[in-house]
Amino acid sequence: MNPTDPSAPPSQSGFARRHAILALLGVAATAGGAWWGWRRHQAPAPTQAASGPGANLGDPLPPGFWQVQFDTPQGQPFNWSGLQGKPLLLNFWATWCPPCVKEMPELDRFQREFSDAGWQVVGLAIDGPTPVKEFLSKVKVGFAIGLAGFGGTELAQTLGNQAGGLPFTVLIDANGRIRHRKMGATNFEELAAWAKEITPG
Repeated sequence: MNPTDPSAPPSQSGFARRHAILALLGVAATAGGAWWGWRRHQAPAPTQAASGPGANLGDPLPPGFWQVQFDTPQGQPFNWSGLQGKPLLLNFWATWCPPCVKEMPELDRFQREFSDAGWQVVGLAIDGPTPVKEFLSKVKVGFAIGLAGFGGTELAQTLGNQAGGLPFTVLIDANGRIRHRKMGATNFEELAAWAKEITPG
């Protein structure tokens, strides 16, 4: 007897309908989850961040910015407030983000060539401690890394990253003002041009 036949006993036909509905819902949920995961992991095309909620270019850092606390990959508290009064290049990244990984050498070069002018690069990982430590054991960088975790997206939003994409880079001058920011991968030449606008020579 065909269980979907209208003449089938109610218990059988009802079971078949419920089974079919649940199967369809499962397929839809899987497809929706895959699409959402893909969207969250895609970095938007490189562009200057648009103005909107959060700080605008030229604005001072949002209240409480220096009170946020992070750990280093070694498990020690990150000396975040010790960066106040210095020009800062802040990069939000993750190990699962290919453009983030690709630009790491560019950030490292900027740190090497501009540290004498007082610049400090900080990479805030929107990631878990274990993958970050594993990544850094293979890819050596000479700049500071803070473990912001997925809560770091909230800090990025206060700096103008409303899309929540990665990588996201913010250039902050010694007076604590946001001078440049970019969604998407950057490179040494671009970063150097930004820095020279603020600290010529």
